Amino acid sequence: MLRLHDTLTRQVVPAAPAGSRILRVYTCTAHETAGLADLRPALLADLVRRLAERAGLRVLACRNVSDLGGGDGASLDADTLALNMRAPEHSPRTSETMGVVIELIGRLIERGHAYVTPEGAVFFDAASFPTYGDISGKPDAVSDWPLWEPLGDSTDGGAGSAWNAPWGRGLPGRDIECSATPLRFLGARFDLYVGGADLCFPHHERARAQSNAATGQEAAAHWAHSGRLLFDGRPAGTGDVVSLSGVAAAGLDPLAVRLALLEHHYRRPVDLTWDALRTADEELRRLRRRVAEWAESPSRPIDDAHAQRVQQALDDDLDTPEALRLLRDLEADESVAPGSKFETFLHFDHVLALDLPADIGRI
Repeated sequence: MLRLHDTLTRQVVPAAPAGSRILRVYTCTAHETAGLADLRPALLADLVRRLAERAGLRVLACRNVSDLGGGDGASLDADTLALNMRAPEHSPRTSETMGVVIELIGRLIERGHAYVTPEGAVFFDAASFPTYGDISGKPDAVSDWPLWEPLGDSTDGGAGSAWNAPWGRGLPGRDIECSATPLRFLGARFDLYVGGADLCFPHHERARAQSNAATGQEAAAHWAHSGRLLFDGRPAGTGDVVSLSGVAAAGLDPLAVRLALLEHHYRRPVDLTWDALRTADEELRRLRRRVAEWAESPSRPIDDAHAQRVQQALDDDLDTPEALRLLRDLEADESVAPGSKFETFLHFDHVLALDLPADIGRI
């Protein structure tokens, strides 16, 4: 069974409780127009999902789509589809869940964790949540942060709309949706909160404080963070120096991005370059040719010895670099029949999702 590093406890723990038949996963992504950096936590969530389903679990996945800054999530949806990431069961726009957001803010006020200013703003009372900082390990000195920001009757903050709330017309703070959304669609207690390390502080600290203060318990059982993603040494976020459409325009398979990320452990920072993407594209095409060659041979059962080692690497905190290395060892092992190599590579492509059979019948 998959075990992951829990950012909160600093321990490698089972992703799902023993005996559980369902895994509830929330993925925190962009808060404006999606960028390449959002694909890394999305990939982490996709790998978790694929391995959990292979272990016989039903996965209930939810991903936020923040559309208050002018974006609508369409770019993220298209990019995740291009990288063979399975769509979550729930991916509501913030504008569609404003009632839930307002209800959650009201609950925090009632429980003494938030207060209303004379101007109609609502702030979370940081002093009411003494374990703030436990995820990131940052010092616990923190200022109160906004849950609701007032707007005048003739202003919409550039978002195209504003909402009426008991405290006045306005917009939600930038952190509250990542509490309201999982609590609404996954319940007051869910298994895993996935996000990027760059959002761990303060965003995820705030999301944890809000959710726990509202529910009276640890709403997310575990936290998993992907390492920071750079491109040519620059942050690969909004306003990317490269986009997935730019990768395709350069004549590279978009799945070369997936392979390039799989070559690194999900928790480590990655600095992608055009050279790295070209190398990944060449390797992807080479692997597809090999799989197509093996497909011409008589079918044989999966090689259990090699498959067991690959599965162990994946289950051990998603060690995809080791899993890829072990698959290359299998490729080079002349004692294994081509048909067995074919079945083993296809077996793990259900997790790696690199479309390795794509060239069958083309060579």
